[in-house]
Amino acid sequence: MSQVSQLSPELARGVLRLAQALLAAARNWTLYPPEHPTVAQSLRRFADAVPRTVAGGIFSIAVTPDTLMVEGAPADRNQPAVAEAARLLHDCDIVLLTFIGEVPSEALATLLKILTLDAAERRARGGPAGIWALEGHSSIAIEQIDYQKVLEREARERAESTDPARRDDVWRSLVMSISNAGQTALFDDASQQRLLAIAGSAFAISDFATAVMAPKCAPDGSPMITSQAAAVLAAFRHLTNIVSVKAPERIQEVMNNLAGAAIQLDPHVIMQVIQTQEEPSDQIDVVRGMMSAFDDVKVAKLLATALALEGQASDRLATIFNTIAPDDDRKRRVMTLTRSMLSETDFGRTGQLQVLWSSMEELLVSYNDRPFVSQGYRASLDGIGDRAERLAAMELPSELKEWMLTLGQENVRTLSVQLLIDLLSIERDEARAATIADDMGALAEDLLMAGAYADAKTVIRTIALRGGEARAIGRDACRRALARVGESLAMREAVGLIADLDDAAWTAVRDVITLVGPASVDALKPLIMVEKETPASKRAADLIAGFGAPAVSRLASLVDDQRWFVQRASARVLGRIAVPEAVPLLQPMLRRGDPRVARQAAAALAVIDDPAAARAIQTILRVATGDLRKAVVEALVADKDPRIVPVLTRIVAESEPLGKDHDVVLETIAAMAAVGNDQAVPTLSKLILRRGFFGRRKLRALKERGVDALTRIGGPQARAAIDQAAQTGDRLVKRVIATRR
Repeated sequence: MSQVSQLSPELARGVLRLAQALLAAARNWTLYPPEHPTVAQSLRRFADAVPRTVAGGIFSIAVTPDTLMVEGAPADRNQPAVAEAARLLHDCDIVLLTFIGEVPSEALATLLKILTLDAAERRARGGPAGIWALEGHSSIAIEQIDYQKVLEREARERAESTDPARRDDVWRSLVMSISNAGQTALFDDASQQRLLAIAGSAFAISDFATAVMAPKCAPDGSPMITSQAAAVLAAFRHLTNIVSVKAPERIQEVMNNLAGAAIQLDPHVIMQVIQTQEEPSDQIDVVRGMMSAFDDVKVAKLLATALALEGQASDRLATIFNTIAPDDDRKRRVMTLTRSMLSETDFGRTGQLQVLWSSMEELLVSYNDRPFVSQGYRASLDGIGDRAERLAAMELPSELKEWMLTLGQENVRTLSVQLLIDLLSIERDEARAATIADDMGALAEDLLMAGAYADAKTVIRTIALRGGEARAIGRDACRRALARVGESLAMREAVGLIADLDDAAWTAVRDVITLVGPASVDALKPLIMVEKETPASKRAADLIAGFGAPAVSRLASLVDDQRWFVQRASARVLGRIAVPEAVPLLQPMLRRGDPRVARQAAAALAVIDDPAAARAIQTILRVATGDLRKAVVEALVADKDPRIVPVLTRIVAESEPLGKDHDVVLETIAAMAAVGNDQAVPTLSKLILRRGFFGRRKLRALKERGVDALTRIGGPQARAAIDQAAQTGDRLVKRVIATRR
């Protein structure tokens, strides 16, 4: 069962604000270099959030896997930012984080650097507390998990298992390090020993390479062959480098294992690896060594797999085949083996192989690039070195600085945005348009996370415009993408910062939320759930109210909240929306008996021109007593809003003034008098002219209250109603009017 925060509202808001700022800063520190403006902005927000929570004292936050705790009381784990911040700190092995007095920005920057280190490197350097002791500042104290026990447990687990490809923490650390850092990854002793073990098995190398290249995919899931090949080659290089240092006598064995692993991987990736040029600084030529370890059977397996996948021989495949098997005799042997292997596949059993084999054999065995490369292009390639030397001796053009600026992250990001927009604009296939819309939604979330609100606004405006066109291609997909953006963590992060944004950023975020529409209400709701209004809650309420009727259903969860100020906040927003759909949500608030909530609910119902709203107010006035009734009446007249007069007149019209509703009608007449609007004159005039043989006391009270109300309203219409009653009314009303004059 979920557990709400046990902290005070002010402290809970401070912890939430601190968690949001920490997450945004850590995320941007990971995505961008430290000197990037986005990093500086998020660090500044983090630096602003700390003193607002710490208040110059000592403030400790305990960390659990799913929430943060202050003085033994948990924060609200239902808040995504709190839960995610807890996971981040817990994954960094932090159990207690303490802020002491004034915390400089430099200390926070060092903290972010430690939090975003690779896990293996952080632990190898003694953990966050060990690193902080050497590089940190006295304004922050860190307590961490007992590393001795952790390392002993890991050593025990390693001793219990001998499989080099087992998916333990060391395996995952190696995969992440090589996948993210490539050739620059650093490893501790345990990782190096695992690499040695992996290098001893072709199957383990294959599993390891598959895991390393798995993350290198486009947003739609399609593999990025070049990136995957770079990741695989980095893994192969690390394996050979470790072996060359730790066990140089095993180099040839490792090369054979690399070749055996290569034929188990995607042939497109391996072909890209083979075409990669080795760096001059590399101690071992991995590509050449692996190629030399390919025997005829391995080459045939690679060739057969590639031919079966592609269904034909390409120039690229012919180039690679010519590189691996340069002599004609070996080419013939490999081709014979390849045809034998293909004959056992589904592709080989079809007649297609027999038709294509002759052309395949001619291209692969007698490959020559002369028919495909013009004389001029070949001459250009041959002379490229000389041209490079001539250009190196020349002065740099004056426009170079401007050219380099166009390659900056801001410009590249803007270009990516524009390219996706153009793709969506020209797309005519429904399925591809849906894919592009999904990509644009994901891009919008990334931009919101990075604080690039202007670019996010551009993307979301395009999606919203396409989603609003009746017969546009990809219309439904654009609407779904907008809904996902509105309900995303990125939107919650952006909304959580709206109180701290400058005017330009706030304008962009406000426009983004407006374009996304009611789907962003769930992200805005936490901001209005406060006891005292804040700049953030006011901005959030304005945005929710601007969505109108579609936002009403998304506020239903606030009505059932047990906290009175949350109910009051929801009633206030529903009153601003003022549509009949809000009546079912406001009615329960009147019946719960809390005058603070009832007052706001009554004020909201009073401005909704609907019979159900009038009946709800009439019912509460009929049954309520004491403070509750007083609160309802005060709500009706507090702002003297003329919009409540139609509701009041409807209450009178549907009541029994001389029966059970006598007190309700008297209260309603008093409310009309307090509002003082001419719309009430016809109803009051009808009341004072009412006749009856029974209930003379109630009738006299009705006429007295009605005449007094008309007198308070004043104006030509009210005076005319009194004069008419003095001439045409019964003796009772004439006597009342006479005493009032």
